[in-house]
Amino acid sequence: MINAGSIGMPLHFGRVPTFLTERMGQMGDAIVESIVDNYGKSEVLTRMSDPNWFQALGAVMGMHWNSSGVTATVLGSLKRRINPKASDLGLYILGGKGKQSHGAPRQIERVSDRHGLEGKELVKACQLTRRVDNNAVQDGFGLYQQYFILSDEGEWTSISQGMNRNNRRARRYHWHSPTVRSFVDQPHTGIVGIEQQQVLNLVDSEADMLRTNMLNLTKEKPEEVVEALRGTELPDRHDVQKDDINLARLGSVLNLAYNRDIEKFDDLVMMHGVGPRTLKALAMASEVIHGDSTRFDDPARFSFAVGGKDGRPHPIDETAFDETVEMLQNSVDKSKLGDKDKSDALKRLHSMAVKGESGGSPIDFLSDLIEQEWKHAEENDGKTFMGSVVKGLTRKLMDTQNGLLYGQQRGQ
Repeated sequence: MINAGSIGMPLHFGRVPTFLTERMGQMGDAIVESIVDNYGKSEVLTRMSDPNWFQALGAVMGMHWNSSGVTATVLGSLKRRINPKASDLGLYILGGKGKQSHGAPRQIERVSDRHGLEGKELVKACQLTRRVDNNAVQDGFGLYQQYFILSDEGEWTSISQGMNRNNRRARRYHWHSPTVRSFVDQPHTGIVGIEQQQVLNLVDSEADMLRTNMLNLTKEKPEEVVEALRGTELPDRHDVQKDDINLARLGSVLNLAYNRDIEKFDDLVMMHGVGPRTLKALAMASEVIHGDSTRFDDPARFSFAVGGKDGRPHPIDETAFDETVEMLQNSVDKSKLGDKDKSDALKRLHSMAVKGESGGSPIDFLSDLIEQEWKHAEENDGKTFMGSVVKGLTRKLMDTQNGLLYGQQRGQ
């Protein structure tokens, strides 16, 4: 059995509001460029293959923290921004959702011809990952999108997603070429999806004999030849609750943003004059850029960067969003010219936040934080998919929506 976690995502429908569409692309673009600038294009593919990191990226970009829509929205917005400058970054985002997913092989061939890559082998990889995901994992989730992220050196990450309309859940699969020893020998980097019934996964090394004779599989007891995917699942609710996040990590970022005099830190001279909400967003964006793989087991925490389009945990702060994008992009632009000061400052900001996590047992401040951010949104034109926040109305409507969809109100 593949040794990967499973995290359930409820199916979310609807579209990204106009005010957010362009901003998401700008934020994601700046983050990807920062990763390339600091660590190289291979690191982008490595991070993209981490399911939790990907969900955290979507949250920082303003998407709902546990939405299945993160996959298409994030990769769609990145595709529009990254592909036009692929010759500079060395990265291409191919495929897509629905019919667009079937165009990936031809797109791979064109990129391969341009850069002298083994096109036939790459097309085979793309098709085989889709076939294994769709057929070999008998989990009740039919694929409806696949993205193939390819570098000009032939390294790739494949991200595909399936849905189960019966239980309104989704599962996302991640593949990454350097970790694929064989497509039939524990190839997945990770799986994000709901913990379903026992999952028959025929690509595990323990199923070698079964792969040689599929008929025999139907005669065996599943528990004797495979093990079920086990793990957590993102809940069927909109609210962010304390069990969803690491309070020590969030508390350290808040302490850095609100309670420290940044002007006194020479290492953060580039941050002087930055407001606390922008500093909070910058610290979380910097963690997505520089944080190691152990820091993304609570992707809901990153929804506090700029807020979420569904008003969870709070509405989007456009000022903090725009200032964060501007500073990230400015650091990339200057770094390209040889000036690393701003880029280094962002890295130090993340380091300071990590150091602040050892300050003792965290207290439960989450409810007060959410109340404070909603109050700020009501007084400062916060945004949700409904538009500008209306005091006393927007939050009530969203609580009602949560109750209708999931049978619970805020605080339950």
